[in-house]
Amino acid sequence: MAKFVRVIDTKRCMGCRACVAACAVENYYVPDAPWNVMMEYEVGTFPNVRKVFTAMNCMHCEHPSCKAACDAIGVKAISKNRFGVVLIDYDKCIGCGYCAAVCPYGVPQMNTRVAPLVPGKGGVAYEAIPASERHPTHRKKVKVAEKCTFCWHKLERAVADGKQDRIGKDQAYTPTCDLVCPTQARVFGDLDDPNSTVSRVIGDKRATQLKKEFGTRPQVYYVLEGGDY
Repeated sequence: MAKFVRVIDTKRCMGCRACVAACAVENYYVPDAPWNVMMEYEVGTFPNVRKVFTAMNCMHCEHPSCKAACDAIGVKAISKNRFGVVLIDYDKCIGCGYCAAVCPYGVPQMNTRVAPLVPGKGGVAYEAIPASERHPTHRKKVKVAEKCTFCWHKLERAVADGKQDRIGKDQAYTPTCDLVCPTQARVFGDLDDPNSTVSRVIGDKRATQLKKEFGTRPQVYYVLEGGDY
């Protein structure tokens, strides 16, 4: 069984935000409900300081607190599939915001805007695509929670095509944010494959999970120190 994870190397990231732009284009998120954000902060002591950039998206936790909260109130709009991807069912979401409140990473965002990504409202060519022809993760609704899906529409296609081994390698089967990084600071693949790049990076470069004290066991790892891989 495959277990998809992402590794982000903060030593390589230069804060260009190509991943943020690519996600917006690929997944059509609205500005007030971003699926991928770039955080930046300064380290060191003046005048010897430098900026560190950290891209943040859904951690697709093994024990997602968002799902636990949603299940607790009986809505059950959040699921975790057999590949480890956490997804929100827009048709079930009631917009209560509990998932956003309990997430240690501040990931779920409430879509509060009708325009521009609603059919019939004008603005972008995407709106001309009938909702029935879009992937379920792209059927936007107002006042529901949204977040990164690991580009599930691509991973799902790889599984259907029998090309799971090409995830993280082929453009059609790899999350778009990971494809566009000019410094190769992002790697995506199967952690259950000991020979995969993600397995090697996590093992060799001391990649770690953020906020491990919450016990959610994120499936996004960060290289905080280290060089090339």
